[in-house]
Amino acid sequence: MSTATLDDPVSLAFAALADPTRRDLLTRLAGGETTLSELAARYTMSMQAVSKHLTVLERAGLIRRGRDAQRRPVSIQPGAIAPVTEWLQRYQEAVEERYARLDELLAALPPEPDDRQAASPAAPATPAPRSARRAPTSTRAARRQTPRSSS
Repeated sequence: MSTATLDDPVSLAFAALADPTRRDLLTRLAGGETTLSELAARYTMSMQAVSKHLTVLERAGLIRRGRDAQRRPVSIQPGAIAPVTEWLQRYQEAVEERYARLDELLAALPPEPDDRQAASPAAPATPAPRSARRAPTSTRAARRQTPRSSS
């Protein structure tokens, strides 16, 4: 079994997507290419902070930044999510196989008796009225009622 490092594409992508701001940036970029200024205008944070988030996404290979004269376009890297999707798909298939086996096992079990039928018919369905209940007695009350013998 191999040990994942922070250098593999899946780990880099998950680390980048762990932050909700970066996920939101990626969602906004899914709508098409834009610039840092346009992205930063939508947030209360500074342009420098947005740029740092974009740097993390870029290092993970999820976006690309270009140069077009004075314009600095930012866009999603085509196919960047593919390694993450493939990784998740493997585990989804494994989980679905386990559920299918569990369904088969459950289907093979004999049916359980209905709880209402298993209950004793002598047991009352509702509690007895207060007048029919015995009053609790304590040992202290019983001692007080017993006359003391004088010696």
